[in-house]
Amino acid sequence: MIRSVLIFNQLGKPRLIKFYEQISASAQQDILREIHALVAKRPDTLCNFLEGSRSIGGSDTRIVYRHYATLYFVFVADMSESELGIMDLIQVFVEALDRVFENVCELDLIFHFDEIHYVLSEVVSAGMVVETNLSEISRAVNEAKRQAKPDSSDHTRLAISTLRRGFV
Repeated sequence: MIRSVLIFNQLGKPRLIKFYEQISASAQQDILREIHALVAKRPDTLCNFLEGSRSIGGSDTRIVYRHYATLYFVFVADMSESELGIMDLIQVFVEALDRVFENVCELDLIFHFDEIHYVLSEVVSAGMVVETNLSEISRAVNEAKRQAKPDSSDHTRLAISTLRRGFV
């Protein structure tokens, strides 16, 4: 099971925090600080898997991360998940974000946090992987965007009929 998904920049500023377990806000901040301290000091030549400390979940917890430009994408999972599978899942998540935002950057994560959470919910739900097909993820996100936009022609017709009633 995936316990949490974190995205933070090189300074440790969180850009996405999603925990799939009930954890207090102060404990979440402590976990974020600890993971940032562990991950940020590691050179890119080392592997991207770490064992969790007692505060993160103990020895049966794995921290799997990828470093893209100025962002760290971190998945914290238990031993039932494959580290290489999680690495692939991070890649799928980043590629899905790239499709939605056309070269995703840190500003996209800041200003479109709702869309980021929606993409993540298409990939992972309740700590379980639900979709890894990029075209299905993109289709679901585009459909949600299409439904979220109001149809301008309906509003125009409504406004015109309201004006007519006012003048008649």
